Amino acid sequence: MSLIESALQKLRRAGDPDAGPAEVPSRNDRILAASPPRGVDSGAAAKMAPVHETVLPEPHRRLTVDFKALRAAGYLPEEGLERRFADHYRQIKRPLIEKALCGGPDARLIVVTSALPGDGKSFTSINLALSMARERDVSVLLVDADAPRAHVSEVFRIRDQPGLLDALVDESLEVETLVEYTDVRGLEILPAGRFVENATELLASARMSQLAARLGARSSRRLVVFDTAPLLVSSESRVMLRIPGQVVLVARAGVTPRQAVIDALAHVDRTKLQGLILNQARFASGGGYYEYGYGAGRDETAGEF
Repeated sequence: MSLIESALQKLRRAGDPDAGPAEVPSRNDRILAASPPRGVDSGAAAKMAPVHETVLPEPHRRLTVDFKALRAAGYLPEEGLERRFADHYRQIKRPLIEKALCGGPDARLIVVTSALPGDGKSFTSINLALSMARERDVSVLLVDADAPRAHVSEVFRIRDQPGLLDALVDESLEVETLVEYTDVRGLEILPAGRFVENATELLASARMSQLAARLGARSSRRLVVFDTAPLLVSSESRVMLRIPGQVVLVARAGVTPRQAVIDALAHVDRTKLQGLILNQARFASGGGYYEYGYGAGRDETAGEF
């Protein structure tokens, strides 16, 4: 049976109450026939020439998350610290999720950034996304919006895949078709895509705002986490701050200068700032590596660094 005949048969069955449940065309089907004009029955439609062609996108491959490679690259906690880390990220994610579900669409857009390189914002973005994906009532899309470095794309081995920047350059691209589905329930990833010199202008464009809104509107239960470049060394990250409803700033304990944190905070709308994550902190009790401190965006928080 030809693809045209198969598609028409499905259309006829959908209109026949005695034919049983209508069969839903698969994503690989090419639907080549439009609905017949008024007054023409479905049988006569089979004799009509096709008038429109819509090619549905091919299904995405499912990306396998290599947790051993993530740990070896330093993007997961050391063995033996997983439970402690899980508890920490539960505390970090809970207010973000609550605001995302109770607020408007912008609240579901969350930017994770830092003052300087090496503060651990990609480490935080990845672990926050993995923790959120464990929730039963939400899913998370991790977006690599760090155009210069694309750490998330590198660590998940999708650096050569089209992504955010490609959708910004080519307005005919549907951004959802570039999302990588993973074998981790509730986790999707949008790669950075091919780097271009005018990345800052693209991220500052109306097209970027539209794409972000579209990604967040896909589902009221989808959270979108943007991993962006450090605020004090990249103009790309600063233009991204106007898009989300929530911002999280990461600093490295004992390394990030206090003034750098203050300067970074000056770029952030305090109504959007949800917290400061202190990365690689050791508590007086001798706690493990990569522990955190989480603030509520108070001015005095910067004094902790």
